[in-house]
This record gives sequence, structure tokens and C-alpha cells, in this order.
Amino acid sequence: MLEGYEGEPIATALKAAGVMAHRYTAKTHEPRGVFCAIGRCTDCVMIVDGKPNIRTCITPLEAGMVVQTQYGVSAAPQK
Repeated sequence: MLEGYEGEPIATALKAAGVMAHRYTAKTHEPRGVFCAIGRCTDCVMIVDGKPNIRTCITPLEAGMVVQTQYGVSAAPQK
């Protein structure tokens, strides 16, 4: 379990905890993290409360959120 300040972007709390890889690309399984930090790209997308493709750089952190690494377009690593 990681901690952060409620209302700050999810990506900020993750970076403070040392988490830099938010998702892995579908074809080459390369890690991606924060790139633009303004919600324009999709490098920081993660699965938040069961919903994939949530941009963590602009989504506010809330108590009890479940944030998971995204693999391609789902939660399961793709082969």
C-alpha cells in the first residue's frame, strides 16, 4: 500500500513512492510513465478502481483507490 495526499494527481503520489513505470506497451512490453503531465498523451495510463486507461497525471488521488499497472489495454500481462 502506498500513501499520498488526497487531491494530488495519482502520478505525483506514485513518483514520490519511487514508482516510475505506470504501464507496459502491448507489443514490446516496454515501460511507460509520466511524459507530458498534462493529460494529452497516454503514457501514464493505469487501471484505477477497475477502469483501464485512466490518465494518472490529471486524476486526483482519493482515499481507498485501487491503482494497478496496465499491460497494453488491460490488467493482465499479455504474451
